[in-house]
Amino acid sequence: MPELPKSSHFVARESHTQPRDAEKPPSESDTASQQTANTNNEDNTSDVPDGGSRAWLVAAGTAGILFCTMGYTNSFGVFQAYYMSHQLQHETPDRIAWIGSLQNFLIFASGAIGGPLFDRYGAKVMYPASVLYALAVMLTSLCTQYWHFMLAQGVLTGIADGLLMFPAMSAMTHYFNKKRGAAMGLAIAGSSLGGVVFPIALGKMLTESDIGFGWSIRICGFVMIPILVFSCLTVKARLPPRKTSFFLPSAFKNILYDTLLASIFCLLIGMFVPLIFIPTYAIQHGVDPTLASYLVAILNGASVFGRILPGIAADRFGRLNVLAAMGAGTGVLVLVWPRVGGTAGIVVFSVFFGFTSGAIVSGATVALSMCPDSLEDMGTWMGQGMAIASLAALVGPPVTGALVERFGGFTEVSVFGGVFTLVGAALAVVAKIRTPQGVWGRV
Repeated sequence: MPELPKSSHFVARESHTQPRDAEKPPSESDTASQQTANTNNEDNTSDVPDGGSRAWLVAAGTAGILFCTMGYTNSFGVFQAYYMSHQLQHETPDRIAWIGSLQNFLIFASGAIGGPLFDRYGAKVMYPASVLYALAVMLTSLCTQYWHFMLAQGVLTGIADGLLMFPAMSAMTHYFNKKRGAAMGLAIAGSSLGGVVFPIALGKMLTESDIGFGWSIRICGFVMIPILVFSCLTVKARLPPRKTSFFLPSAFKNILYDTLLASIFCLLIGMFVPLIFIPTYAIQHGVDPTLASYLVAILNGASVFGRILPGIAADRFGRLNVLAAMGAGTGVLVLVWPRVGGTAGIVVFSVFFGFTSGAIVSGATVALSMCPDSLEDMGTWMGQGMAIASLAALVGPPVTGALVERFGGFTEVSVFGGVFTLVGAALAVVAKIRTPQGVWGRV
């Protein structure tokens, strides 16, 4: 999309009626098609409900999807510590981290397919994805070798995750506008709730019972199935399908969009570092292994508030302002991480880190939703954008694992993650330059 002046660009975004490629001389068929599209936009996107039973059911269904997907994958710190002392004890930490890294990468990368599929076919694309996800979890329970875990937990779970998450989050934008930050924060808090339930359950079953690894994972899968069914029944698209091209490469001509993607890339690198390695760090510092596995739950429990409260604040004080502030707070915490010692100190660190980092995923999603000119394109813009930013999830954890293996401590790890996170926060501030309100504005 050709770059518009700041003011007209944002007017287009608010009204959702500005046609793309408006500078091209239209043919009669193009004019008729554009008139139809404009009429649809006026009828379907200008009156976003911002509430009501239908809208909140979509939010509840999205929360259910994120509970089962990101809530489960955010528990990989428990798996990392468990694999290092059981099935994969002969593997190095960075090789084990590649499983979680590939999983997180594919969650966001597969959004490049899941987002456009939602724009073209609606929420029904979630039905086969739900079946694939449940199958991936069950297959993980049967794994015994490294390549088994890589295929089932790394590849299959990651792809199914993204094919579920992005249609659900894109549907949210059809129902919320002025309250989008708060609604998205509430929905994404489902991932934090899952990040509390699954680590505690897995910690109990894996370390304090004789259930065994296989049935521990299968029990998690059986918990997910009814929630996925509920979510598939409640998440619905409000707008008609988009009939234009599958991908929208013109989105990358939007400087605000590109700057936000660079910001999110850097923020995700720093966010994933403690999220994956906090149990390992705690065990090395004398924390009981069972309590160490609970640290992921404590961290995710704090991120419930970190997703809801900053989401509400974002609607009032500016979405980019809150994203930058929470990113800066996360960066500072990552830098001081190696100086934290003792059980109480590590627990307190987990709480603060969970709160600040919890706002990054929800804040990034809401920030990206500012960019498209039309809600019918929302899934594609979000999906293909997060696919680019997902390279952070592919790079961050393995580099972190290699640094732990090379130096035997976490000082170098904290510098790596903390600097990237602070750069991401700075880029969120730079992105504000592309808005009419400017760098000091409430946006």
